[in-house]
Amino acid sequence: MPSSRVVRVRSADHGVAAATLRAGIERIRSDLDAAPDFPAEVEAAAAAAAAAPRLPDLDRTDVPFVTIDPPGARDLDQAMHLSRDGSGYVVQYAIADVAAFVSPGDPVDVEAHRRGETLYGADSKVPLHPAVLSEGAASLLPGEERPVLLWTTRLDEEGTRTDVRVERARVRSTAQLTYEEVQAQVDAGTADGSLALLREIGELRLAREAARGGVDLPLPEQEVDVAGERWHLEFRQQLPAERWNAQISLLTGFAAADLMLYARVGLLRTLPPPDPRDVQRLHRTARALGIDWPAEVLYPDFVRALDPSVPAHAAMVNASARLLRGSGYVAFDGETPAQPLHSALAEEYAHVTAPLRRLGDRYAGEVCLALCAGTDVPEWVRAALPALPKTLQSSGSRSRAYERAVLDLVEAGVLADRVGDVFPGVVVDVDEDDARRGVVVLHDPDVEARVVSSTPLPLGTDLQVRLTVADVEARRVEFAPA
Repeated sequence: MPSSRVVRVRSADHGVAAATLRAGIERIRSDLDAAPDFPAEVEAAAAAAAAAPRLPDLDRTDVPFVTIDPPGARDLDQAMHLSRDGSGYVVQYAIADVAAFVSPGDPVDVEAHRRGETLYGADSKVPLHPAVLSEGAASLLPGEERPVLLWTTRLDEEGTRTDVRVERARVRSTAQLTYEEVQAQVDAGTADGSLALLREIGELRLAREAARGGVDLPLPEQEVDVAGERWHLEFRQQLPAERWNAQISLLTGFAAADLMLYARVGLLRTLPPPDPRDVQRLHRTARALGIDWPAEVLYPDFVRALDPSVPAHAAMVNASARLLRGSGYVAFDGETPAQPLHSALAEEYAHVTAPLRRLGDRYAGEVCLALCAGTDVPEWVRAALPALPKTLQSSGSRSRAYERAVLDLVEAGVLADRVGDVFPGVVVDVDEDDARRGVVVLHDPDVEARVVSSTPLPLGTDLQVRLTVADVEARRVEFAPA
């Protein structure tokens, strides 16, 4: 799976740069009709729901769950506890129970359907649910008793799933950890029994991902420091702890998909297999970049060996991301979908682990609950299924547009006072219909932007480029060969 390219603010003050960033984000929200504030009736309904959650009888507050998220996160969807089970493992994964607060057709539910998902960019977000729920009563904050959907998955010694169930329960997280904190504890050998198993289970699952042909593109995030009158942007590679943590979420999504496909009712996240012509085009790109890609090496294994710190490999990673386009959702009730696969994961998959931030997760979770309990899927869930893929596809498009606009804004802000300067860069993409236009990546500052030339661009090679446009208002950056 590709990593997120959402730009994150690492630090900020209240100076000119921070004010410019926030003003730019306000314009983006206006352009996309993405206001973070909720109507008064939605806030009132959310406050009433937060004060009277539907708590289940099953008490699992004795299990020392922890959350692992980026620094400062408040909308905490997942908490985990890992343990050994003979030669295998037990993964307990607690997912925030939005349905304990939100009822079908109530003002919060209607507004959530309008929004579809939380939008993220820089130090701002446009939430799916009001903060009184998403950052308060429904969030798995440490020390607070919360209603959850508790997934219990058993694995054998090789990390293969042998059993799964999901049920409603009450839990209490004991700590809110960051990826950096988890990584430091694991590296130092000071992680407790549960956290110590995160690497062990994560590596087993990563090995299984490789064995089944899953794709893991090493796309970095971008982080910005906003201080005084200057912005500074850097690429940040994922920590191993982030990849291990992601495997726990993926494990749950695979289990959910299997449950729903067996029962022939549910909602899947899908990605069609790549067009063979696109794969052939990638082979040609590899040859152009001077990268050896033997015919017998499959695409996932080839991608796994790329090192994005090498210029030609960075261009190859960028080109490979094209095969991961076209993801969507499919709802089904009575018959299994004609194309249920998520080809990048090389398995059927469902989104169920982020219901505070994605609308569809609440519905898929409710289907799995009913199937494990041996009860009928609630009628309100079945009634909503047919329209969900279109709703989620629309919100996903808006989310990508929001993230891209924020990134364009930040890159323009970073370079605003350097028009005319020359930078060393690497050409990582060339337009198929016009080889004079493409994308260049710089590494001081860490920026990815358009480059326009009067002659064909040399894909995958070093190139001195001059900054010709850095317009914060228009969120536009453009370079030309120096």
